[in-house]
Amino acid sequence: MFPLSRQHSFQLNQTMAQSQLIPCLLSLILISLLVFPLAADTPMRRRKKSLDTIKSLNQNGPYLGLITTYPPEEAAFFAIGAFRPHPIHPFVDLSGRRYRVGNLEGKKVVYVRCGVGMVNAAAAAQQMLDLFDITGVVHFGIAGNTNNSMSIGDVSIPEKVAHTGIWNWMKSNGSLGANDVPYLDIGSYNVPKKQGINLLGRIVYSSEEFFSESGMPNVAQPLLWAQISRNWLQLATGLEARLPTNSFIFLSL
Repeated sequence: MFPLSRQHSFQLNQTMAQSQLIPCLLSLILISLLVFPLAADTPMRRRKKSLDTIKSLNQNGPYLGLITTYPPEEAAFFAIGAFRPHPIHPFVDLSGRRYRVGNLEGKKVVYVRCGVGMVNAAAAAQQMLDLFDITGVVHFGIAGNTNNSMSIGDVSIPEKVAHTGIWNWMKSNGSLGANDVPYLDIGSYNVPKKQGINLLGRIVYSSEEFFSESGMPNVAQPLLWAQISRNWLQLATGLEARLPTNSFIFLSL
């Protein structure tokens, strides 16, 4: 046996190192192929996919927007069986909400459950109007705050809706400010009536700031009462029909 020269020994070690390195590189490549397809499904990619779907749906618009608030309302709505999902794009997931697209009594609709609270209602309605081709929005559900003149099954359509999110608690002898509009005088509900001064005072409401495409950019309009669309209200006022149980009716909204 002849001793190896230093050069031959170096070449042999280099060959052995390369032979050991190749399996390691192959393992890394295999791991990359397994990991990167999973990592590619990022929120940004999902959002882009949803926006592409909405763009495709809008080509067949416009749609009527439908909004409910919480699960029991949604369950009752779908239990009727009148909603027919879109054959290709039955829903679009966006910002944690599921917008369902389909047909209801011959009308193209986009439905979403917004969640409880004014912030959720505003966010869902604004997103729906900004992204979908919407002619109008119907927010429907349980009328839990109507008076006792209503019966179960009655349909209540308001002429206007008050935004009472901004309010102050005022002393009974306090004076109204320039932006204070209606108020609730707690002393009016004393029992017995008109007996003494109620130190709880009054709750005073102020208008909110409303931004609209019909106004100047970045200029707010004071808003307390939001008016319902006049043509929709006129249509609803003359709407009187006997409908089968568990049915919907839309008249050229």
